[in-house]
Amino acid sequence: MAQTEDEKKLVDRINELAHKAKSEGLTEAETAERKKLRAQFLSNFRAAFKSNVEMLQVFDKAGKEVTPEKVRQIQRQKGLRDD
Repeated sequence: MAQTEDEKKLVDRINELAHKAKSEGLTEAETAERKKLRAQFLSNFRAAFKSNVEMLQVFDKAGKEVTPEKVRQIQRQKGLRDD
């Protein structure tokens, strides 16, 4: 999955702060910024992961759909299923 420009900037800044923390340490403001950026990254990751799981369809070896009912309900609510 390709990163958007904003996601790339977010990850790059997190990495910059991580390198600085290891080499010379961070100021209080930088530590707060790092905490905020990490929380934002995790929030974005969780949202993308949830979306991927909600779009998932599972099939057994015989080709029969065995998608969990909870996922099917979510897909129906979002208009992704006709059944």
